[in-house]
Amino acid sequence: MYIEKVLNNNAFISLDENGDEIIVMGKGIAFGKKGNQKVDLTNLNYKIFSCKNKNINNKLISIVSDLSQEYILLTRKIILTFEKEYNKKLNEIIYVSLTEHIHGAIERYHQGIQVKNPLLMEIKRLFADEYEIGRRALEMIHQDFGVLFEEDEAGYIAYHIVNAELNNDMINIANITKVMQQVLSVIKYHFKVEFNEESSTYYRFITHLKFFAQRVFSNAVYEEEDTELFFILKEKYHESYECVLKIKELIEHEYNYDLSLEEQLYLMIHIERIRTKATI
Repeated sequence: MYIEKVLNNNAFISLDENGDEIIVMGKGIAFGKKGNQKVDLTNLNYKIFSCKNKNINNKLISIVSDLSQEYILLTRKIILTFEKEYNKKLNEIIYVSLTEHIHGAIERYHQGIQVKNPLLMEIKRLFADEYEIGRRALEMIHQDFGVLFEEDEAGYIAYHIVNAELNNDMINIANITKVMQQVLSVIKYHFKVEFNEESSTYYRFITHLKFFAQRVFSNAVYEEEDTELFFILKEKYHESYECVLKIKELIEHEYNYDLSLEEQLYLMIHIERIRTKATI
């Protein structure tokens, strides 16, 4: 493998078989090396990072140049843990956003600053998977850096995971959370029920709401509409449809977002399930 550019003693840029830039990282791997020099990686402990998005790749190169490799390796551990345990893929932007965030948080910690998270309780309820990985990330940070954060930081790490899950560069999680809470409140008061938050039905609905809220703020809609099924289920699940109409009115009034028939259809199906299988 040939070095295109040395970033620091522990990282250099090379090219893959397609001619795209990759970052090769390993302790001391580039020490004393120069550009255009061939490197034998046999028996060396190294990792390769590459992003298809060139803009993200450039930002990642900048981070690797400026920060200790431990930060990017920690982010990698967190991402791989989430993707493996929940079988979900995250947008590559998280390699940039989460690495920068963790570095900043650790710097603030050493200055005696820990920032309270005003949405911590909501994050724990609405983004349980992401919060759990955030909590485990705090254990990794403690192990790698000797820093012991309060649980508020787990919520902030969850922010970044949710953003990457939604393929969005730092969408406002407070707004996403607000929409989700509003929809859940409409359902709760319409049917006068409490939710069983441990049920798989509730979990699936929360996942749907997460992406529904994203569509509200990105003004995106489903491309296809199954009008025939919509009108069939509208009659069959008339109580759930009445609840959908309340949600529709709320979203249109507060966010100027018009729910398509397809959007109403999926909400209606989820609401019917949650009110019959996930309430207490």
